[in-house]
Amino acid sequence: MDKSVMNIGICGAGTVAGGLVGLLKKNQQLIAARIGHPIEIVQIGSRNVPKQPVFDGIAFTDNIFEVAENPKVDVLVELIGGTDDALALVGTALRAGKSVVTANKALIAEHGQELFQLSDQVGQQLAFEASVAGSIPIIKVLRESLAGNEIEAVVGIINGTTNFILSQMSKPGSSVSFGQALAEAQRLGYAEADPTFDVEGLDAAHKLTILSAIAFGTRLRFDAIYTQGIQEIQLEDIRFAAELGYRLRHLGVTRIQEAGIELRVHPTLLDEKEMLAQVDDVMNAVMVMSDAASQTLYYGPGAGAGPTASSVLSDLIDISRGATMPVMGFLPGETRAIPALPIGQCQTSFYLRLRVADRPGVLSRITRILGDYEISIEALLQKDPEQGIATIVITTDTVVEERMDATIDKLESSTDVLEAVIKIRIFSFGG
Repeated sequence: MDKSVMNIGICGAGTVAGGLVGLLKKNQQLIAARIGHPIEIVQIGSRNVPKQPVFDGIAFTDNIFEVAENPKVDVLVELIGGTDDALALVGTALRAGKSVVTANKALIAEHGQELFQLSDQVGQQLAFEASVAGSIPIIKVLRESLAGNEIEAVVGIINGTTNFILSQMSKPGSSVSFGQALAEAQRLGYAEADPTFDVEGLDAAHKLTILSAIAFGTRLRFDAIYTQGIQEIQLEDIRFAAELGYRLRHLGVTRIQEAGIELRVHPTLLDEKEMLAQVDDVMNAVMVMSDAASQTLYYGPGAGAGPTASSVLSDLIDISRGATMPVMGFLPGETRAIPALPIGQCQTSFYLRLRVADRPGVLSRITRILGDYEISIEALLQKDPEQGIATIVITTDTVVEERMDATIDKLESSTDVLEAVIKIRIFSFGG
């Protein structure tokens, strides 16, 4: 690379690409002062002609592979999204002797292992800070700032769309349903017309795959993640949980246990006093628990043109400075073979909501079943019956999930329980 300038090519001409071009233009003198030379955009590749004025004056091609093979390009910035074309594009750029910066969490989560091997073989860098949590430099934190720590857990709100929806539903006195909150998120541009990727937890699962592998030094294991979305969440459970001092958030949780690593994304109740429980709207936050640094929290916008462009530019600056480090934080060959725990083997506390027949002895029979499975009750709410049906809400002590599921099967087989039992996991930072 000519140290008098870094020449980059950008593939993709959407919101993030526009943000990156604008940021490079706005802060060009600041960037040059920090790295000793400017970063110049040689070419943009996109199937669609860029419509934002910020792209004016930059060479354009509708062939993204032309950018990857352009001899004038030192570093390719991949912002096209998806996996198939992105995988081919990044592979082409690496083989052409270019380093790559990407914001593509699906690409890294699903194909990162082969791309890391390729980048090592060709002696080029593959950077992906922008793939997780937008402006929050969480990958740098895990890979660099906490490099001397044994990481114990990473727990985060890593999808702004789901956090916005749950925040709307959780406001005091709110009567906003999931469908209404989703429609508002779409109106404001926080959710896509097809919100499946976000509300079913796939976006968060991709991000958690990356965070877990860096935190614990394992291979990327997207297929091992338990994923549950928020589309079945009901307002009454948010209200009952609030009575018990909890707030509902959609969390990614990866935590090391004696038997293996937990990898799970699902709706989760948090004590209302916890910092993560205070994170509202489209913001992201990641809590890292480690042996020396203890609990540290990282907070900021998780998406959008500016925040994501900021992380992309950070990677470009690192590459320009010649910064090199193991791509996943551990030296090649030092990957740890720690098993991923099935969700049934994970331990947590639980919130249960039961619809039961309003007749004598029901509560004692329910608590007896819980006792038979050695499940301790932490708190209990019993609501006034309506039309012969009562609602009971129970929170439990920590229990292995497969035992809880067996207990719920037993409860649902009882003639006292009239509907499927609602189960929501509770996360405690103390255990």
